[in-house]
Amino acid sequence: MAELDGLRVAILVDNGFEQVELARPKQALEEAGAATSIVSPQEGKVRGWKHTEWGEHVPVDVPLPQARAEEFDALLLPGGVMNPDFLRMKPKAVEFVKAFFDAGKPVAAICHGPWTIIEAGQARGRRIASWPSLKTDLRNAGAEWVDQDVVVDGNLVSSRKPDDIPAFNREMIALFGRAEQKETRAKPGEKPEARPRA
Repeated sequence: MAELDGLRVAILVDNGFEQVELARPKQALEEAGAATSIVSPQEGKVRGWKHTEWGEHVPVDVPLPQARAEEFDALLLPGGVMNPDFLRMKPKAVEFVKAFFDAGKPVAAICHGPWTIIEAGQARGRRIASWPSLKTDLRNAGAEWVDQDVVVDGNLVSSRKPDDIPAFNREMIALFGRAEQKETRAKPGEKPEARPRA
């Protein structure tokens, strides 16, 4: 497994994120040494969705209005139907996602997560796996929808559903591990200092 020591990963979610699609990738990232931060338009805490009912609340580390993509090295977009549907209607969330692509930083999206990528105008020309109901949306956005457990296309890794999480985590960590560190890790609001990655 790739070493992600000190890598800062933003996890962008709104209410209704699929709980397992946040919890298991987050755990895998942290076990690999990454520092994760829940970024959300919700204040204080955000609530997950567990299969067919509401799940647990998760504390919000960075409120979306205060979040700056330049303070993170990578982005994780969990799925769940409600979560990305809410996010894609929030200009600040779409701008946050687009900033990672504009900077060439790695992004991981699972299930319905690619909805926000479509809204950010970053799906065109890419091979993307997702929940099957996004197939037409992705094709209409100029992407090639792929029915595989995990797909890596440049700086984007994507998967279809919770059953794909083992493959998703493996490829996400490998992709994030290849990310070139251009700045030291800084807490939100602090100015990072340039240094090469160890």
